[in-house]
Amino acid sequence: MTQVATKKSTNQAILFERLGGTKGISMIVDDVVETHMNNPAVSPRFLPYKDQPERLAVIKQHTVDFFSSGSGGPAVYTGRDMPTTHAGMNISAAEYMHVMDDIMLVLDKHRIDEETKKEVLAILWSLKGMIMGK
Repeated sequence: MTQVATKKSTNQAILFERLGGTKGISMIVDDVVETHMNNPAVSPRFLPYKDQPERLAVIKQHTVDFFSSGSGGPAVYTGRDMPTTHAGMNISAAEYMHVMDDIMLVLDKHRIDEETKKEVLAILWSLKGMIMGK
């Protein structure tokens, strides 16, 4: 992920800080995964990880690191790139939209402001071509 989250002005914190830092992003990731597991449109992709808690923990940590690093935080993402990670998954446009909707719902739950949500949405759109249909 590229460093898309630099300060917009001297008065606005970087995206990483607006998402609550590492702790906030970790809580968001936990809630997003839970939301995906409860969303019938995408749950078949996520529910199998309930029986693989160690694997799920690794995936969550990679996701936290990915978003922390890409939003201006100190984390270093050491996972695979997006095309490699999603190779063979053949994620449809409808599934991608459901995932984005879930993320937006979780950001609302965490009381993330509209400007920050727009920034996250832009990042999600930028990743779409690297994830969908691979």
